[in-house]
Amino acid sequence: MSHHLVEAVALRHVYPDGTQALEGVSFRITHGESVAIVGANGAGKSTLLQHLNGHLAPTSGEVRIGETPVTRATLDSIRRTVGVVFQDPDDQLFMPTVGDDVAFGPLNLGLSAADADKRVDAALERVGALALKHRPPYRLSGGEKRRVAIAAVLSMAPDILVLDEPTAGLDPRARRQIITLLGEFSHTRIFATHDLDMVLELCPRTIVMHGGRVTADGPTADIFRDDALLASCGLERPLSMQACPVCSGLLARPTPHVHDHDHAHAHSHDHRSRLAPPR
Repeated sequence: MSHHLVEAVALRHVYPDGTQALEGVSFRITHGESVAIVGANGAGKSTLLQHLNGHLAPTSGEVRIGETPVTRATLDSIRRTVGVVFQDPDDQLFMPTVGDDVAFGPLNLGLSAADADKRVDAALERVGALALKHRPPYRLSGGEKRRVAIAAVLSMAPDILVLDEPTAGLDPRARRQIITLLGEFSHTRIFATHDLDMVLELCPRTIVMHGGRVTADGPTADIFRDDALLASCGLERPLSMQACPVCSGLLARPTPHVHDHDHAHAHSHDHRSRLAPPR
């Protein structure tokens, strides 16, 4: 599959209960791009991701990886190229040990046990989880499960990495570890996420979805400055782009003739008072 392109053409999906999740979604992602798919709950993000390696079949329209359409007949080759990490790691971790889970994909690709074990060690080492190899998945923390789920996909050496909410439910340290890890993947990356600060850090391009449609597709910084667009799609700017209410004058404060030192002290105290836990 040359160039490892990901293309959706007029993609439409209707669930058996009549819910129309995707309505004519089209885009083209080229080799090496890092692209975020964002939108409020129910926008169609997860449904879209499940079409990229054939977990769902379109009602109409088409997904192509390279020049190959995603069909039942091409699933084996597609899934060697597109690795998907689901939102809930428990959907991917079902074997007795972490090592067994990470070996599952390579073994199903036809690798020998010895070669699969080399893939397992390399993938776990890459995500900083080699020490977990012989642990049962149910004894892992949320962050550990996420890293192992990513390792299980990396062990299959995909050229396209697709992740659904990769930082959801993680504590700050685990979130930072996952972001650092994802930043090191050199091929095509596609993230569906609510973590817009992660998007700002990892994805030069963002696709905004609303009501099963693509409403915007362009440079991430430009999209995140468009407050009208974000509001219309149930989103707001990443926290790192939101202005301080004191400095921007959005928060009325009766502080006439405040000196610079006093303003800095008030500013610092205001942020601490909003961020510090109640005593």
